[in-house]
Formats: sequence, structure tokens, C-alpha cells
Amino acid sequence: MSLSIIKSMSLQGLDGVLINVEVDISAGMPTWEVVGLPDISIRESKERVRTAIKNCGYEVLSRKYIINLSPANIKKEGSMLDLAIAVGILRSMDVIMETNLEGTAIVGELSLNGKINKVNGILPICIEALKYGIKRVIVPKENAKEAAIVNELEVIGVSHLREVIQFLNEEIEVKSERVNIQEIFKNNRCQRLDFSEVKGQETIKRALEIAAAGGHNCLMLGSPGSGKTMLAMRLPTILPDLNFEEALEITKIHSIAGKLGENTLVTERPFRNPHHTISANGLIGGGKIPKPGEISLSHYGVLFLDELLEFKRNTLEVLRGPLEDRMVTISRVGASLTYPCNFMLVASMNPCPCGYLGSKEKVCNCTQRQKDNYRAKLSGPLLDRFDIHIQVPSVDYKKMKGRNNETSEKVRKRVNQARAIQMKRYQEFDIFSNADLTPKLVEKYCALDEESSQILSQSFERLNLSARAYSKILKVARTIADLDGVKNIEKIHLIEAIQYRSLDRI
Repeated sequence: MSLSIIKSMSLQGLDGVLINVEVDISAGMPTWEVVGLPDISIRESKERVRTAIKNCGYEVLSRKYIINLSPANIKKEGSMLDLAIAVGILRSMDVIMETNLEGTAIVGELSLNGKINKVNGILPICIEALKYGIKRVIVPKENAKEAAIVNELEVIGVSHLREVIQFLNEEIEVKSERVNIQEIFKNNRCQRLDFSEVKGQETIKRALEIAAAGGHNCLMLGSPGSGKTMLAMRLPTILPDLNFEEALEITKIHSIAGKLGENTLVTERPFRNPHHTISANGLIGGGKIPKPGEISLSHYGVLFLDELLEFKRNTLEVLRGPLEDRMVTISRVGASLTYPCNFMLVASMNPCPCGYLGSKEKVCNCTQRQKDNYRAKLSGPLLDRFDIHIQVPSVDYKKMKGRNNETSEKVRKRVNQARAIQMKRYQEFDIFSNADLTPKLVEKYCALDEESSQILSQSFERLNLSARAYSKILKVARTIADLDGVKNIEKIHLIEAIQYRSLDRI
């Protein structure tokens, strides 16, 4: 019997942390102690590991087993250390003969029969493993393709504890996993939905094109059946093309949340559409073991809140901070974790409880008090977070029969051109869209001529706009100018931007 040290990895928020699994087996009263701030799932690993080793044909002797998870001041969570603990015990029992495990990290969960189960968060773990000097990782077979995205690592995918023993004893050869990242990333557009399927609504399409080009939050107001949800679902098809760095960051978040499914790499911008019964924790993230919420799962994509005023008001209010900071911090007793959440917020709502206020088809039967109470569910500060408010009218029959509608691909080309202008303009400020402009940059890049300033001043007083709404109008006007390929904001751009504040007028 001897002391063995096996390298493994654990998760701390969005990053992996190197864990040294130290196993010592000695004579004395039979006991099994896991130390180093393990959570309940790690404490329970002794039963999984002991039974898995026994079912692989090896006797676990009645000895004193001390397992230390170093560094001891970091809380460890989850079941991904099972396999490393088992390998450490087998190494101390001299079942595994290889002594040179330097530069190798072992991650995986064990079943009682020795089968190695898939774990969450393999991609961020492998990315961080490189920084710790790890050259080879042994992971569950189901996680191997995901891990192989980090092509600097040698990835060994295994499905059973017996296979790990034989591999480390050089009794069998296991080929390292390889994936063709370019091939995976090449066809990154989903063609199931297209803007050409939406009949009429040219004004709304224009507003969504502007929102996509500048990364602006958008609120659609309209009667049931006017096409709000249909339009929102097709918004991702006109968003700027996803680059590899963005895809990698999105995949890390989805991997930690266990949302990857069979995907190796997320190659489309996320579109999340949570139900209005969602809790505040479900929206921003949380839980006993903090996990990313819907706003983080929407990172670099769209968070769509259908029937906005059906959500609980206290649930909606938690969005205010993340919408400004583009990140969310979840504080718990054991840890304080920060997740990115740079998303576009798109929402839809009815104009009144019955939904037919201002409709040409049906008469609204709501009282003024009902209307006021309904609108009061949306606070002024949250309303100000929307750059664009747009009223969605019902579509008449003639427009529904029309065929000459622009495809998503054609619209996306204009959006890509506008985003390219913005990225070039803001390259020294680490800003990628007009929606992210700081007040100082708004002053620099959204300057108006005298006539436009006078128009904005009159609108500001007439609509009783807030300082934030003033800034939003300038940012939207800057995006419209970028879509037109114009260097300076002109009067026509400003007037159009002001029109997209319909709820201020109401």
C-alpha cells in the first residue's frame, strides 16, 4: 500500500479548477474519510467507488482510507471526481501499475457496475486544464467529442472502469478522440425558420432588423394573433454570424447547465423562451449548487419573454441589473459565482387584459382601472431598458396573400455589414455593438447637427423622456445610420428612432 496522487478537475462557476486527489490506505480501524470540503454527492462517492471496484473483480480490503481533495480551501461539488478517486485507490492497491500519471487529469462519474457516466461542464474543464499544464484527459466516452474541441489536449474517452485499468496498465490501446471543428462550425445556420414566412408587418421587420444590427432590446405591443411570437422566433435567423470564440463561450455555459444534448459545439445563437411561471432563480440562475439561468443560457443570443405582463413583477425586476452589467453574480453561502449574460431582450405584450385595445377587429371591453392595473405590472425602470417599442398591428387579408418577402439571408447580410462597421469603430474600446455604448462614447459617436438636436429636444419635452430613453434614441439612430452606411446621424435617422418609443407616447 502506498500514497497515490491523481489529478482531476472540478468546476467553480464558468471555470475549471485543478484538484489533486490524494489517497492513502493504511492499517487501522476500517474507515473511509473524504476531506477537503466535499459536498454530499462527493461524500456519497465512497459507496459508488467501493461497489464499482468490487464489481470489476477487485477486493476492497478493510483498511483505513483517507482521501484528501486538494486544495482543501475550495468547496468541491458534483460527482465528477468519482473516477479519479477510484483510480487513486487502485493505484494505492497496486492494481494500476503505471506510475507516470503526471500531466494527466481524470474526470468521470461511476455507476455501481463500473460504467462511467457523462458529466456536465467538460468543455470549460478542458479549457482550464491546459492552463494547469495538463496534456492528457481521461473522460467519459459520451463527453469525448466535447472535450476534443480543445485540440491541444489528448482526449481519451472511456466507458468502463475496467477499460481505464487496462489502458493505464498498457494492456489495451485507446485511440484519442479527434473532431473536425471547421466541419462542425461550417454549417452553422438553421434553415427551419425564415423571415420570408412572415406576411406583411414590414414596419415590424424593419424594427427587428435595426434591433439585430445594433443589439438593441425590443418590446412588441399588439393584439393576439398579430404575429408577435412568429416574428420573435425568426429574429435569430437575422442576427450576425456567430464566430468561433462566441460559440465556445456559449457552449461552455450550456455544458455546465447540462443543456448540450448530443451537440458537441453550439453553432447557432441561442433563443430562449421561458414560460411566464418561471421563478427569479430560474431566470437569473441559482440553486443550492448555483447553475446558469435563462439569461446566461441566452448569452450572445435572444431571451424572448412572451406575454411579458404575465410574468411576476418581482421576477422581471431582477433583470434590471444584468441588462446593464451584461453579467450576473449569484451569491450563496459556499461560493459567489459570476456568469456572463450579454443577450438581447425581446418581449411581447398585449395592450390591455383582453388584448384588443386599439384593434380594428374586436372591441375592447376592459375598464380604465383594469387597463391601468395591467400596465402597472411593467415598471418604468424596466420599460426604459427597452431601446425599441413597436406596436404590432393585425395583418389584413391582402398582405397575407403576398409573396415577395425578403429572406432571412438577405436581411442578415445588411445586419452583418452594420455590425462590421460597429466592430471597426469600437475596436479599441472592446465594444461590439451600439447597444453597449457608454455615455462618453454616445457623446462622441452619436453627435447631432443643430436641426436634429432641436427635433430631439422637442421630442424629449413632449414625450417626457428619461435620461436613459434619451440615450437609447441616440443609440438606435446610430444603428439606423450604420445600416444606411452613413458616417453621421442625419435627421431622417433620428426621426425614425424616435418613432420606436411608442409606449412613451402612450
